Amino acid sequence: MPHITLVRHGQANTDARDEISYDRLSDLGHQQARWLGAHMEATGDRFQRVYCGTLTRHIETAISMGAEAHATIVRDERLNEFTYFTLSQLMEEQHGLSVPSEREGFVEHLPTVLGAWERGEIEGAPETYAQFESRVRDVMAEIAAGQGRALVVTSGGLIGMVLRQTLSLDVQGWAKMCLAIMNTSVHRWQMVLEQPLLVQFNGVAHLEAPDRQYAQTHL
Repeated sequence: MPHITLVRHGQANTDARDEISYDRLSDLGHQQARWLGAHMEATGDRFQRVYCGTLTRHIETAISMGAEAHATIVRDERLNEFTYFTLSQLMEEQHGLSVPSEREGFVEHLPTVLGAWERGEIEGAPETYAQFESRVRDVMAEIAAGQGRALVVTSGGLIGMVLRQTLSLDVQGWAKMCLAIMNTSVHRWQMVLEQPLLVQFNGVAHLEAPDRQYAQTHL
C-alpha cells in the first residue's frame, strides 16, 4: 500500500520579512530536524524514497534529519512553498492590508491573503493560485504512484494544500490547517483504492519530552 509521509521544515529565520531572508534554518530548526531523524531511526521508520523541495530550508532539514541514509534525496521545485511574504507585500501595496508582527495577527491575515490570491485579486503574484494547486496535485500524484514508502520534506503551506485537496476544505479551513502545522511535524497519508486517506496530522513525538517541549514551534 503506497504510504507518504510529509514533514514540514525546521524553524527558519523568524525575523525575516522576505522570501530570501526566511529561507534558512535557525539553530533550533537544525536541532528539531536531528531529533526527528533520531526518532525515526529509533522507531524503525524507514523509507525507500525521499523527496524535498529546492528551498534551502527544505534541503537543510532533510540533511539534518539524516534522510540520505534512507535513499538519495530527489529535489523537486514543485514541492516548494508558495511565496507568502511576496503575496503579503503585494496585498499591503494594493489593498492596504498590513503584515502582522506577531503570530496571533496571522489568524486573520493568512485567510485574507489566501482568499484574495485564490480569487485572482493580487496583481503581479509570482504564480497564480491555480498554478500552485495544480503543481501540488501533480507532484503528489506522481509520488503516490511510486513504489515503497515515501518521505517528503516541504513547507506548511504545501502540506496545507494537500490537506485541502484530501479533505475538500474551503479557504478558511486551509488557512486554519496551515496555522496549526508545527516545525518538523509529521503528516501521513495512505493510498486506498487510489484515494489518499489522512492517517496522521501534525505529529511531533520527537518533541514531546518535557525538556523538548520548548521546541514545539510554529514560526
